[in-house]
Amino acid sequence: MISPPPRRIPTRALKLSRNVGHQNALLAGLDFVAQQCDCAISIDADLQDDIEVFDAFVAAFKQGKEVVYGVRKRRDTDTAFKRKSAQGFYDLMAFLGVKIIYNHADYRLLSSRAITALGEFKEVNLFLRGIVPLLGFSSGVVEYDRLSRYAGESKYPLRKMLSFAWNGITSFSIVPLRLVSVIGFVFFLLSIGLGGYVLFVRFFTDWAVYGWASTMIPLSFFSGVQLLSLGVIGEYVGKIYQESKARPRYFIDEIR
Repeated sequence: MISPPPRRIPTRALKLSRNVGHQNALLAGLDFVAQQCDCAISIDADLQDDIEVFDAFVAAFKQGKEVVYGVRKRRDTDTAFKRKSAQGFYDLMAFLGVKIIYNHADYRLLSSRAITALGEFKEVNLFLRGIVPLLGFSSGVVEYDRLSRYAGESKYPLRKMLSFAWNGITSFSIVPLRLVSVIGFVFFLLSIGLGGYVLFVRFFTDWAVYGWASTMIPLSFFSGVQLLSLGVIGEYVGKIYQESKARPRYFIDEIR
């Protein structure tokens, strides 16, 4: 008996006018299909996320879930460093008050209504893992095992992963700014205590030794704290600058 040929699934591809980054490219695809489907599943092109759970996504959608998160059961396929760094990232985001789904990347199902609502978020610095939970629609979880990479290599080296994590933190939490204020207040108290100690040594003891180290070490330390604080504040000011221009996030060059 001759088996019938496999059914051909029609596909469309969007070619953007330039590289706008992973998150904006993903949003472009979702925007494109928002009015053409009841729901859409986003998945990375490396196909490490198991496509065998598509039916579970759709089943959850039919039960009324408008957002369905693909959550990894375990991280056996990751290196020890990646496992620890990923766990540290999720713990840090939780500590900073950012609502994020543990062990979830960008493998998810969104209803057409959820995609339309997602388009209402106009910020340039996208972090979809933090934005999607803000939609508030009924949500569910589908667990799966991530597959080993079949071919090619990751396009997310350590530098990009750190940049992505920092973008997520500064886009959804003002805790770093508050920590700057706390650090400034703590060192202000320390400086008062240090000043009191110096005055005590100067007027009530004969221990006072005028030296270069005792001047330069505190000066260098406090200068470093100030520069670090200004850097954190500057990161937020830079984001405000980018958002205030309200430039388009992408342009579609060609649809194939």
